[in-house]
Amino acid sequence: MTIRMVDVIAHKRDGGELSGEEIAFFVREYTAGAIPDYQAAALLMAVYLRGMNRRETVDLTLAMAESGEMLDLHDVLLGTAMAPRIVDKHSSGGVGDKTSLAVLPLVAACGVPVGKMSGRGLGSSGGTLDKMESFTGWSSALSLDQFKRQLREIGLVLAGQTADLAPADGKLYALRDVTSTVSNRSLIAASIMSKKLAAGADAIVLDVKAGSGAFMPTVEAAEDLARLMVQIGADAGRQTVALISDMNQPLGHAVGNALEVREALDTLRGDGPDDFWQHCLTVAATMVQLAGVAATTDEARALISAARADGRGLAKFRELVVAQGGDGRQVDDPSRLPQARYVEPLEANGSGTVAAMDTGELGWVCVRCGGGRLVKSDRVDPAVGFLLTVKIGDRVERGQVIGEIHAHDDMTLQQAQRDVPAALKLTDEPVARRPLFYATINGQG
Repeated sequence: MTIRMVDVIAHKRDGGELSGEEIAFFVREYTAGAIPDYQAAALLMAVYLRGMNRRETVDLTLAMAESGEMLDLHDVLLGTAMAPRIVDKHSSGGVGDKTSLAVLPLVAACGVPVGKMSGRGLGSSGGTLDKMESFTGWSSALSLDQFKRQLREIGLVLAGQTADLAPADGKLYALRDVTSTVSNRSLIAASIMSKKLAAGADAIVLDVKAGSGAFMPTVEAAEDLARLMVQIGADAGRQTVALISDMNQPLGHAVGNALEVREALDTLRGDGPDDFWQHCLTVAATMVQLAGVAATTDEARALISAARADGRGLAKFRELVVAQGGDGRQVDDPSRLPQARYVEPLEANGSGTVAAMDTGELGWVCVRCGGGRLVKSDRVDPAVGFLLTVKIGDRVERGQVIGEIHAHDDMTLQQAQRDVPAALKLTDEPVARRPLFYATINGQG
């Protein structure tokens, strides 16, 4: 039976359950360039509106993972001193979420090999590759041979989607960003897990965000997404753990690519915002424990803390930058990173306790400054963004400096100076601090 793309679109548009054959056809033909973007966008919107069940989502994930090579990295590590279990991590996206930049080198410094495929910004959330491209000359475009060689030599790789690894996701990822189809549970799960399965990890740690700056607005929705991804991992024979974390305010202080790189470097040096460090410590310790290097959570946290304290994490990050063509001098001296023309203070527009933040809007402020993409072809300016140094529960006074804007033109500077304070809701009542994590979900629930 011949499958036509227009029929697949209509089937899902009308609420039908796509067959495995229909899903495989779409992924195969879109990857090959036989299906145009406008038809792929129509199907994505139909999925967004009608949803997918678990079977459809698993089929989509596996088809996307199998659209290119499926790596087996164990032979690469023979003869090395690294742990035999390869661990990967992924965040479902958030504002100011530069966790990978600190977590990955700390985990690798503990002898756990990390071969990670990352993505670019989606919606109001920044992407790890966009942040890393703040380093002059750094490239995420690695061949499979380069990926394997670098993993063997330094135990750490951070690559983008390529023609070889999960190419279907690489194409769909960018299309979702500009068609308002990002925040669908099945599409998020398939995108994340297809990369994880293709990259050959034995164990996967998922950092699933919940809140006003996340694709999942509530803890319940985040847990639902997490369970689905853990189930997909189990179906594919991967040990998977999901951490449900808070995204009702930016993580750390920095929002914007080079600014977030600097904050990650500060953290690796033993400084940086405490909430960001505590978040990184939990994620990294979970990865080390899954790798079998530490028997208990306390032991894993001690290993990660030691790798930070003695500088091994920072040294590993520098190795990563240099191995992929970046300028290591920018790690040694972050003032060499891109800098904006204007750096001006942010002031509170009222007095009271910060009760809530429209974190998604804060992400869009960075995008409108040039730190993200409004359309698929937009170039990202690594220098722009802002620092927001107050948290939910903090008391502020009108006119108090609460951060700073980094911009390249006066118009976006003034707009951001209005929009950032406007995204903060103030109250006269006491407000409790937000937790960093809400739950841990593994194969047992």
